[in-house]
Amino acid sequence: MPHTVLLAEDDRAIRNALERALTLEGYRVTAVADGVEALAQAHRGRPDILVLDVMMPGIDGLQVCRVLRAEGDRTPVLMLTALVETADRIAGLDAGADDYVVKPFDVEEVFARLRALLRRAAPAAPAPEPLAEPEPDTSGRFLEAAGLRMDPQARRAWRGRRELELTRTEFELLELLIRHAGIVLDHSTIYDRIWGYDFGPGSKNLAVYVGYLRRKLDEPGAPQLIHTVRGVGYVLREG
Repeated sequence: MPHTVLLAEDDRAIRNALERALTLEGYRVTAVADGVEALAQAHRGRPDILVLDVMMPGIDGLQVCRVLRAEGDRTPVLMLTALVETADRIAGLDAGADDYVVKPFDVEEVFARLRALLRRAAPAAPAPEPLAEPEPDTSGRFLEAAGLRMDPQARRAWRGRRELELTRTEFELLELLIRHAGIVLDHSTIYDRIWGYDFGPGSKNLAVYVGYLRRKLDEPGAPQLIHTVRGVGYVLREG
């Protein structure tokens, strides 16, 4: 069965061109022109992935993403944005988006990012009741490093007793760093393991995700956990 894509883009030329390209690539596409219709279509039948333009009249792509995440919908979301500032990209991640592409984009990059998100997608599980701290580990399923604790099966993570609210990509990035704590992971390795595709030295995608993950991990007076090794990559360690 072909993967289903819900595309929301208010620019008719971009919407039509991307709908044609996705259809030729083998996707089954529902294309809409605004956020209101995007939410309506998402509620009628859950697509495999959503492609949302950030700036649309009325309800924009960020609001669509926030509504779906608030409803517990974890369908992968790829944002299309003409905004190039890091703060604007972080706003998309904060809304619950899994990845973004900056306009003007190469359609092959869109295809690559869709393939990577779909490979990582899994059926959503009911959200567990929040705990003040992690349960005792009687099964050996927890990962621990640098004061962090993670349950990959339940997709939950903590720093000390504080539970971390992470998007799908943030969780997978943190899991990779914890599993290789103390080891410097180069950019290409991280891109390949998280996105399944190396977007090249000019991409700021990884830096944006690391920056946002740091904001969720760091605590006043506590050591930073994710360290940049200039020109190489990143490493998880205390101090």
